[in-house]
Amino acid sequence: MSTVMQVPTSTSQHSASTSRKKVTTLAFRQKKERGEPITMLTAYDYPTAMAIDKAGIDSILVGDSLAMVVLGYDNTLPVTMEEMLHHARAVARGAKTALLIGDMPFMSYQVSVEEAVRNAGRFLQQGGMDAVKLEGGRDRADAVRAIVGAGIPVMGHIGLTPQSVHQLGGFRAQGKNASAAKRLLEDARILEEAGAFSLVLESVPARLAEYISKHISIPTIGIGAGVGCDGQVLVTHDLLGLFDRFTPKFVKKYANLHDAMNKAFAEYIDDVETKRFPAPEHTVEMSDEEWETFLK
Repeated sequence: MSTVMQVPTSTSQHSASTSRKKVTTLAFRQKKERGEPITMLTAYDYPTAMAIDKAGIDSILVGDSLAMVVLGYDNTLPVTMEEMLHHARAVARGAKTALLIGDMPFMSYQVSVEEAVRNAGRFLQQGGMDAVKLEGGRDRADAVRAIVGAGIPVMGHIGLTPQSVHQLGGFRAQGKNASAAKRLLEDARILEEAGAFSLVLESVPARLAEYISKHISIPTIGIGAGVGCDGQVLVTHDLLGLFDRFTPKFVKKYANLHDAMNKAFAEYIDDVETKRFPAPEHTVEMSDEEWETFLK
């Protein structure tokens, strides 16, 4: 206990994650009420989830961004329920404190409300998640209501919804004119009424995101939506500079691990080709006596 007390009041305080309680959907609401920003990142594997959890994050999203940043697809549409559950289980093994949210992939909730509830349940039952996220506003209200009715917390997602990339005409900001902004506000209220515990606002004007955040009771999590949201989320591969194909405008790179990895791989290749690796300190030896016995 004394060790925890000695941790200075800075970002390093998050390393004392053992003293943290499990984050719940109630904690999200309480943070909004207190005006404390909610922190959220994506993870798709055990070591990343463990590192993020130890840092003190509030929530980890097993995002369908997996499709692009891990599996190499052009967009999020091809990723399947089985792939999402596989990665959700790995994250659940690594993170014990953060609120874990499984991102429902394309066509896992659009066909019918019954199928939406069944697939949402799989994220909790088979994936070790605490909640699910799905995209869409008023068109998804019935699914949200039914999933919540089954006892599964739901995070909504409006604005730029990547699963509707073809319908939206590409990865474009949303809500930039008055009528579109009003529709987004209505969607936010509809999802709140349907029982969503939180809402992602993606690529919408900052002043609109702040207005929506102030006019609904559930927390908003922004991505490319300004500082006026109740919390923020980024794709971890973007934050770390691991995904080299493109970087969205709203991303702040906190590291450039893609370049660091390239450098390390190039050095390894060079060391092997010039026989500098493995060196004696990386090598198992046999005593001279045993070697002589072997040669007899």
